[in-house]
Amino acid sequence: MGQEDPTLIERAKRARRIARNPTQYKVCCGCDSIVAAKVNLCPNCHGYRFDNDREHVIKQAKALSQREQQTVLSEDLL
Repeated sequence: MGQEDPTLIERAKRARRIARNPTQYKVCCGCDSIVAAKVNLCPNCHGYRFDNDREHVIKQAKALSQREQQTVLSEDLL
């Protein structure tokens, strides 16, 4: 058995937290990132359209927890 990727373990923890409280989050329609419900602009792509459907948030959290990060974040550009 190989070692588990600590990044994926952390993503899985975040996904469980999101799935337990999906009304506190929404999915960016521009880049599919999950952001807090109070956010007006996506911090990753600066999009302003969001899907706050509970089932979609849970589905997206599960999908993102099973793969490595693909979004380029602002700190990646420093």
